[in-house]
Amino acid sequence: MGNLPKALIALSALAFVLAIASHFSGAIVGTQAEAYSRACTNLALLAIAIELTFGRPQATGRSL
Repeated sequence: MGNLPKALIALSALAFVLAIASHFSGAIVGTQAEAYSRACTNLALLAIAIELTFGRPQATGRSL
């Protein structure tokens, strides 16, 4: 499960680059920059949620 957040972050970075390119060159494949930007944010949030949900628990160093 550790590779899924990394893949989502990589896709998020790609969507971010496409949003920047779309902003300067116009719509890419009929999709505006805002759609790529929204995809970038959503993929990053999914990666964070998966890591927090399925990640290994971290010890805080405090005894209860």
